[in-house]
Amino acid sequence: MKNILVPTDFSDQAEKALKVAAQLAKKFNGEIFLLHMLELPLQLIDPIGGGNQNIPEALFFMKLAHQRFSKIMKEPYLKGIKVHETVEFHRAFDGIMEISKEKNCDLIVMGSHGANGFQEMFIGSNTEKVVRHSEIPVLVIKNQIPDFDIEDFVFATDANLQHRHILNKAVTFADKLNAKFHLLFVNTPNDFMTSEEASEKIGEFAEKITSENYKIHIYNDISVEKGILNFAKKLDAGLLGIGTHGRKGIAHFFNGSISEDLVNHANRPVVTFKI
Repeated sequence: MKNILVPTDFSDQAEKALKVAAQLAKKFNGEIFLLHMLELPLQLIDPIGGGNQNIPEALFFMKLAHQRFSKIMKEPYLKGIKVHETVEFHRAFDGIMEISKEKNCDLIVMGSHGANGFQEMFIGSNTEKVVRHSEIPVLVIKNQIPDFDIEDFVFATDANLQHRHILNKAVTFADKLNAKFHLLFVNTPNDFMTSEEASEKIGEFAEKITSENYKIHIYNDISVEKGILNFAKKLDAGLLGIGTHGRKGIAHFFNGSISEDLVNHANRPVVTFKI
């Protein structure tokens, strides 16, 4: 977690994500790339489209963004952290993907919603698109977290052996946070397995875990989503994790939209890993 990308629209939700990113940057001696995307009308930035006369308006929004950056940089929680200010004229999702690759980022931290004013970065499709397509882990923050010190990290899985490489990434992430890794398989009435069958399936999936700080759980519930949320509540887990399929919409890991529901509905932080 040396290079952390934090997209911002200067909303409260974006600041909550930035505060968590700051804690991670301090812990891992990392740097933050604070990104603001100016999604202006095309005519403001495209001379061919007749935008020359509107350049002052584009410059106004750019200046306003820099003023907001200056205010953020004075926040005590960023003291001692190297923060790179980036403002781009771009579509939010495309810009986030490009900057994450250009800056060689290894984590994206985003607020789940909360856009206001002229910029709507975190509403609906942008966060979902980033989660769906990002090649690097995406940590979604919804609430204020004064101390991002994770003791228990729950990673939900369908125990598909083709996804075992994601398990390794999740375990490594837990180890970096010095968190206990809880591998969770939810057994539901619609896809019921006996305890013996479920134990055998998840056991085979987890047999190559090298970390010693982990535990396997099989939890019965009426749906996978409810099982994950209820188990995390019971454990009082500090972080949820799940894999995502870019080709099937946002994190179509099991059936329906389990990861989408987690990102949208869970009050706990959620980190996603691209399958």
